[in-house]
Amino acid sequence: MGRLFCFLLCILISMPLLIVAQPLSTDSRWIVNSESGQRVKLACVSWPSHLEVVVAEGLSKKAVDEISQDIRDMGFNCVRLTWPLFLFTNDTLASITVRQSLRNLGLFASISGFQANNPSIIDLSLIDAYKEVVASLAKKQVMIILDNHTSKPGWCCSTFDGNGFFGDEFFNPEVWIKGLTTVATTFNDTKYVVAMSLRNELRGPRQNVDDWYRYMQQGAEAVHAANPNVLVILSGLQYDRDLSFLVDKPVALTFSNKLVFELHWYGFSDGQAWKTGNPNEVCGRLVSETMTKAGFLLTQGFPLFLSEFGMDMRGTNINDNRYMNCFMGWAAEQDVDWALWTLTGSYYLRDGIAGFDETYGVYDWNWCNTRNQSILRRISSLQYPFRGPGYAESREHRVLFHPMTGLCVKRISILKPLILGPCTEAEAWSYSPQQTLTIKGTYFCLQADGLGKPVKLGITCSDGNSKWEAISDSKMQLSTNLEAKKSVCLDVDSDNKVVTNDCKCLDNRNNKCDPGSQWFKIIDSTRRSQSGRSDFFHEIGLTGEPIARTIISLWEGMQLTIS
Repeated sequence: MGRLFCFLLCILISMPLLIVAQPLSTDSRWIVNSESGQRVKLACVSWPSHLEVVVAEGLSKKAVDEISQDIRDMGFNCVRLTWPLFLFTNDTLASITVRQSLRNLGLFASISGFQANNPSIIDLSLIDAYKEVVASLAKKQVMIILDNHTSKPGWCCSTFDGNGFFGDEFFNPEVWIKGLTTVATTFNDTKYVVAMSLRNELRGPRQNVDDWYRYMQQGAEAVHAANPNVLVILSGLQYDRDLSFLVDKPVALTFSNKLVFELHWYGFSDGQAWKTGNPNEVCGRLVSETMTKAGFLLTQGFPLFLSEFGMDMRGTNINDNRYMNCFMGWAAEQDVDWALWTLTGSYYLRDGIAGFDETYGVYDWNWCNTRNQSILRRISSLQYPFRGPGYAESREHRVLFHPMTGLCVKRISILKPLILGPCTEAEAWSYSPQQTLTIKGTYFCLQADGLGKPVKLGITCSDGNSKWEAISDSKMQLSTNLEAKKSVCLDVDSDNKVVTNDCKCLDNRNNKCDPGSQWFKIIDSTRRSQSGRSDFFHEIGLTGEPIARTIISLWEGMQLTIS
């Protein structure tokens, strides 16, 4: 698996995700390169810089340029860099040094770490230290989204922390607009600063739609006036879970082709629903709710940036594990831009605890290694576009995506079983109104061959075992019938071969089962796989049914001889 991870990273780094011409703009629901109009998919990681110390986390553990390089090497093309409003509106706070900030909080071990790893930063003012982190990311050609996370520095978020909505104790709208203008102006000439997110997770008893329109539109206009090059990202209500009010009343701005909306979605966004409920039912219900509250913006022609999602990287949280299986299918199908929470392995100070361990962090506690490499491999499939402007490299087709692994169905050869592999090598399928899955450009369709057996490719595609229906509330279990009219579902065995097994978790009252291995998503794509196999039979001329039948007969004869 280590070789596969390195292979994936090499592919991702070689793709046109990291080095793009700025400024970015929007083309309907896509974020695009303004120079060529090609889609630029934001595949970001959040790097917090808004807590009490007011310095990007981890600089006591590792040199800033090493962290910036690690981000790029992990396959991320972008960082969502958070900042507290008071850093840019309170001159007293902005002018104290990193050393003083750490000393004031009693973080003497962090001072020693800074002196060892970032001696050139420790005596900079807090605002200059922030600029140094931005400069480091830009030097490594990593795009940067500047995210106003809070007003008062500290951990986010609670309903009554005074940072939640316009008019709260620490959230004066006039001060906020002043801060946005200052930040937009400060980084006007920084090429890799591509976007500004106006405010994180609006919430609390004061929140209302009228003030949202009033102030978010003012903030958007202020940012655009100060820096017309950046994308302007607007968050919703209810901890950035609800943008449904935009269905009837769009925002009114003087500029166009720069507006993006953002959404947050975690397993804990819905309490312990994933753990206590049936995963099929919970997934279907919450995907529908997410589309109603925010996903509809994609059909209205706006990019939707999933600016926070994540999971417990220890892999022991049942609620998170089930959520992530569902989320991966949705994110791949919608092909959304995103930012993982979080890069942070540990915090200088969080909730009064020095060196707080962040179990959602990509890094481990020491910021030396990745906490869970398998999860990074898994989300690598979301780091490249499945489609969009400039990505019509192949005829429109479908890929079979497996959310639990982040892999896609691929074919090694006609004589070997279908397996899961990198989505850059995915087989190209067509999915007919009759619910048959056929390799694009051929007569070969996907067929069940028996309970627990690998699926096969055949040419008699009208049989019951060739019809694949998306069943259960999740709509991610692909079911067909065997000769005895027994229903089976696509599944994956321990060797990553695609097989059929009894369908799991169809009883919505059952919350003890997990159908994750059987969840597949049929994804629209226009990207040609790197293997170049998607049109193999078409390219060599083997598209006629008689020839196809001959090949199948020979193949089946060989299998009978071997057995």
